[in-house]
Amino acid sequence: MTLRFPSEIVVERFLPTVRVVLAAELDDRGLTQQEIADHLGVSQAAVSQYVSGDTAVEERFVEDERLQTTVETIADGFVSGSMDGYEALGELLALIREFEDRGPICAVHEEEMPALEGIGCDLCVRGSDDAVAAERAALAAVRRASRRLANARGIAAHIPNVGTNVGTAVPGATDETDVAAVPGRLQTVGSRVIVPADSEFGASQRVAETILAAMSTDPDVRGALNLATSDGLLVAAREQGYDPLQFEAGYENRGRRLRERFDERGEVPRVIYHEGTFGIPPVTYVFGETATEAAERAIELLEATSGTENGSQ
Repeated sequence: MTLRFPSEIVVERFLPTVRVVLAAELDDRGLTQQEIADHLGVSQAAVSQYVSGDTAVEERFVEDERLQTTVETIADGFVSGSMDGYEALGELLALIREFEDRGPICAVHEEEMPALEGIGCDLCVRGSDDAVAAERAALAAVRRASRRLANARGIAAHIPNVGTNVGTAVPGATDETDVAAVPGRLQTVGSRVIVPADSEFGASQRVAETILAAMSTDPDVRGALNLATSDGLLVAAREQGYDPLQFEAGYENRGRRLRERFDERGEVPRVIYHEGTFGIPPVTYVFGETATEAAERAIELLEATSGTENGSQ
C-alpha cells in the first residue's frame, strides 16, 4: 500500500487548482497577468498558462461551491485592496480544513489510498482519539451489517416497501447525527438486496430515533434495523425466547412513546413491532449492541421462518 498524506493532496492537487481558478477569476475582473502573478506569487508565464486553460485541475474541487465562494471572496479582496496575502491564506486554510473533513480532499485521498475508504480521513486528519475511534467503529459495524443482510438468503422477502436501514450509535449519542446508517436504505431489486451507499452519520431518521429511545433505557443497545412485520418473524422470535413488544405505528412522538414502553417493560426487548396504519407499512425492529449484532440476530430469526407462512400483519 502506498503511503500518502493529505498534505500531499493539498500541495499536488488543491493548490494548483486554486491558483488556476483564482487566476481566471482575477482575469475576468480585469487585472493584468503581472498583477495576478504578484498576488499568487508565481511567474507571469504561469498565469498565462492558467488563464489559457492549459493547466489541469481537480474537478472535484472545482465543482464544490465552497471553493468558488472562497475564490470570489479572495478576488473581491484583492481587487478592492481590502485583503492581503496573509488574509487570503487564512481563507484557503479554512477551506482546506473543510475539504479534509469528509470533503473532496478526503475523497481524493481515499482514491489514492483505498485502505482509507469509509473512514472519512478521520485517521489521518483528526488522529486516533477515543471519539474518532468510536465513530469509525460505528461506521464499520453498519458496513458489516449491510453486507451480511445483502448476502443473506431470502432476505429480500422481508425488506419493507420503505426499505431497510441498519444503524449503530456512538456511545452517549444524543441525536440522529450520532447514529451511523445507510443513505437511501437497503432496497430490493428482484430477489437481490442493494446497498446504495457507504455508511454515514445522520443518514437515518426512524432507525436512529428507535436506537436513541432504546439507549435511554439501556445505553448498551446501540444497534438496530427494520424489517417487514410478518407472522413467521414474530413466531420465530417467540420460539427463540424473545418476547416481542408491540407499539403504535404512528410517527408523532414515537421516540417518547417508545421510551415509555421500554421503561414499562424495564428493559429493551430485542424485537419490537407495529402492525402499520394508513400510509405506514408494518415494521419490526431488531436490536443489538451494534448493527452487526442486530443483523446476525435478524438473520437467525429469518432463517427460522423457513416453512412458516410469512404473511404481513
